[in-house]
Amino acid sequence: MKINLFLTTFVALVFACQPAKENQEEPPTVSAMQQKVAEYAPFTLTTDVSKLSANEKEMIPILIDVAEIMDAIFWQEAYGDKATLLASLDDPAARRFAEINYGPWDRLRGNAPFVAGVGQKPPGARFYPEDMTKEEFAAFVSEDKASLYTLVRRNENGGLYTVPYHQAFAEETAKAAELLRQAAELAEDESLRHYLELRAEALLTDDYLASDMAWMEMKDNHLDFVVGPIENYEDHLYNYKAAHEAYVLVKDLVWSEKLARYIAFLPELQANLPVEGPYKQETPGTDSDLNAYDVIYYAGDCNAGSKTIAINLPNDERVQLAKGTRRLQLKNAMRAKFDKIMVPVAGLLIDESQRQHVTFDAFFANTMFHEVAHGLGIKTTLDGSGTVRQALKEHASALEEGKADILGLYMVTQLQQKGEIEGELMDYYTTFLAGIFRSVRFGASSAHGKANMVRFNYFKERNAFTYNAETGTYKVNFTEFQEAMNALSARILTLQGDGDYAGAGKLLDEMGVIGPALQHDLDRVSAAGIPRDIVFTQGVTVLGL
Repeated sequence: MKINLFLTTFVALVFACQPAKENQEEPPTVSAMQQKVAEYAPFTLTTDVSKLSANEKEMIPILIDVAEIMDAIFWQEAYGDKATLLASLDDPAARRFAEINYGPWDRLRGNAPFVAGVGQKPPGARFYPEDMTKEEFAAFVSEDKASLYTLVRRNENGGLYTVPYHQAFAEETAKAAELLRQAAELAEDESLRHYLELRAEALLTDDYLASDMAWMEMKDNHLDFVVGPIENYEDHLYNYKAAHEAYVLVKDLVWSEKLARYIAFLPELQANLPVEGPYKQETPGTDSDLNAYDVIYYAGDCNAGSKTIAINLPNDERVQLAKGTRRLQLKNAMRAKFDKIMVPVAGLLIDESQRQHVTFDAFFANTMFHEVAHGLGIKTTLDGSGTVRQALKEHASALEEGKADILGLYMVTQLQQKGEIEGELMDYYTTFLAGIFRSVRFGASSAHGKANMVRFNYFKERNAFTYNAETGTYKVNFTEFQEAMNALSARILTLQGDGDYAGAGKLLDEMGVIGPALQHDLDRVSAAGIPRDIVFTQGVTVLGL
């Protein structure tokens, strides 16, 4: 069995440091758990802090302190008592892998347990009682049981009741709010100060609307801070509950200026979507921005397993319809994934004649327009019964990520044909195909991974690519690729607009799977020692603050 280059080097160095003996000992073996840890390529999160003001430099450690509180809350949501779990693990590699996964389940392998005796991960994580059935939840009468910001618990009589986040995590949120107010006092940008003050209040009340609106108003800030219970990915039971996370960000002013103009095209792109009129009748908000950042700290949900490289927020449909969303491209983390994962994957699985089409600019654009595409399509079901997210429940996240991926490529195609972005379409298409192999390795436990599986199988059915069994490589068929892109866009948008829970489940069940042939090629990628994802060295020390 081949192992990761990092581990090979590590073992070689350890062996080389041993004193010379007549009967030289065998080099130490690398355990299976060490190999798992090595599947995450290390990357240091830094930025040029010399461009920041004295106040901004003083703010960053405070924001990191808040992020660490979000990290601790997420541990409670995802697993429970972090300290007890880590103390129970004698193997340092197992402890490190548990830290990466925020629990004893391998997030990139369908949440398979890697600690003996822990059992399967509850689909509802720690948001609900582990023994709660869906029938029991359905019969539970409560106005806020489906709220983003409540935990469901059992009382002493065995019945269900809800606990608001700000009560369940009262000590943590009080401290976080205090720190946010300290940071706000240092903020030189008035909009950033206003947002931090409102976000502090939101953590204490679970009412995030005002702070989301304020976050949308930030235009000239150099620092940014995404914080709170945000995404629903951790709740595999209903996709109702938001998990805590945080990102500390520094804006790249040069790249951001290049990107800002694309937002103006949203209404035109919405009108031209390859789907029937009713499914594109909503008007996307354009009071939003598109910026590039260096991310300098990840915490909580976004740091668990596979790492986020772009952000599209807020998720609140009220904010999206009124103002749109903000799209944040995490350029340094994106570059790390491209160099450490995408390039070697393409070298192994993309036909040699098309490898030159796998470029960072295409990867950046595909990722960026994925986030922009979250703002396209439809947010409310056509029958007026509620939001798409409510109608599709646990299928909503995977289908939404699939929509964003495929509509992102549609946007790239439209803008390239209008002369608004540079490069050949084949660059974007080939890089998109290589990106499927990168993301599909995240497994079925990830909404992004499942979305990639659906797209791979759908494109395979439509002859969007050709597979060469002799070389084990894939080649884009340009015309069929574009046709498959439009057809899948229409199908997903229709499922969303209809609020078709059964149809969405059928699509994900039938196509959200890895077939034997693809698994064989993914095993080749793993055997070649290509990392599955990245893991960060981060914090005040590495920033030199």
